[in-house]
Amino acid sequence: MTALRPALAAISMGAVYMGALTYIGNAPNFMIYAIATERGIKMPSFFGYIAWSVAVLAPVFAALTYLFVM
Repeated sequence: MTALRPALAAISMGAVYMGALTYIGNAPNFMIYAIATERGIKMPSFFGYIAWSVAVLAPVFAALTYLFVM
C-alpha cells in the first residue's frame, strides 16, 4: 500500500469527518437527538444541525487535514 497510501488516508479521513456532520452519519449524534427529543428538548432540524456542524467542525477538519495530510 505504498503507492496509494495518500488516497487511502484521504478516503478514511473523509468517511470519519463527514459522518460527524449529520445526525444519521454518526450513531451517537442520532442517539443524542432521539433521547433529547423524547425528553422534550428542542433540537435543531437535520439541516439546522448540518449548518451548525459545518460552522464549528469545518475549521477543525481543515486544520486536521492540513496537519496530517499536507
